[in-house]
Amino acid sequence: MGKAMETHPDQQLAEYPAEERAQLLAHARRSIEAVLNDTPFSAPAPNPHLFESRGAFTSLHLGASLRGCIGIIEPIHPLWQTVSETARAAAFEDPRFPPLTKDEFPKIQLEISVMSLLRPIAAEEVVVGRHGLVVSLGGRRGLLLPQVAPEWGWDREMFLSQTCIKAGLPPDAWKHGARLEAFTAEVFGED
Repeated sequence: MGKAMETHPDQQLAEYPAEERAQLLAHARRSIEAVLNDTPFSAPAPNPHLFESRGAFTSLHLGASLRGCIGIIEPIHPLWQTVSETARAAAFEDPRFPPLTKDEFPKIQLEISVMSLLRPIAAEEVVVGRHGLVVSLGGRRGLLLPQVAPEWGWDREMFLSQTCIKAGLPPDAWKHGARLEAFTAEVFGED
């Protein structure tokens, strides 16, 4: 298990100090391990700040490859619970990947993205590397985290188009009535 790394340089000032980041990452890892070992797991949040309701995504990486990523967009659960649920879901329920194995578990690296609240945004206001996006139209909805566009070298238009594709919409739906919402995220992970 690694220590928490720094926030993406384009992100705002960190809300979660290094100690809280390390606690969340360790909690996510123990949540996954409990499922792999078929043992019960619950741990109370170590402080009230981690018990505030927040949306979050947990991503699993195996080497340079994504191995799972699941999130809860709305702040409906305490962050401590959200991280536990999304970590287990990313490991065992992401439909793009088979369930995580015991052999893979020691090799994965965890990354947590704690989300701000969603707010409407105009396409020209989207800042690559700062904003995550949610695009919705006609019952379809797609989300991409703020770190995705810089990782792929996308400009604003490509980021908007790829978020539309993630929603199952035409790439230019953002120009034709799709609702755009933005959020920021405090992103941290294991080394």
